[in-house]
Amino acid sequence: MANILMYTSAVCPYCINAERLLTSKGVKEINKIRIDLQPERRDEMMQKTGRRTVPQIYIDDRHIGGFDDLRALDLAGGLDPLLA
Repeated sequence: MANILMYTSAVCPYCINAERLLTSKGVKEINKIRIDLQPERRDEMMQKTGRRTVPQIYIDDRHIGGFDDLRALDLAGGLDPLLA
C-alpha cells in the first residue's frame, strides 16, 4: 500500500472528503500534518507545493494536489494504480 501524506486542518471539508475517498479505496493510514496545530508547517507546505490551501496530498513522493485533483485522478482511473 502506498504512503499517503496529507497537509490538513480540523475544519476543512475538503480534507474530510479527501480522507473519506482514500479510506473508501482501502487506505488504512494517512500521515497527517495539521497546519492548524503546527502553523510553521504551512510555510513548509507552501514551499513544497506552491499552494496555500489544504488539503495538499502526496501519494508516495508524488504531489497529487487538493481534493479536486484527487477526485479527478480517481475519475480518470489513475488513483487505484498509485495506491496499489
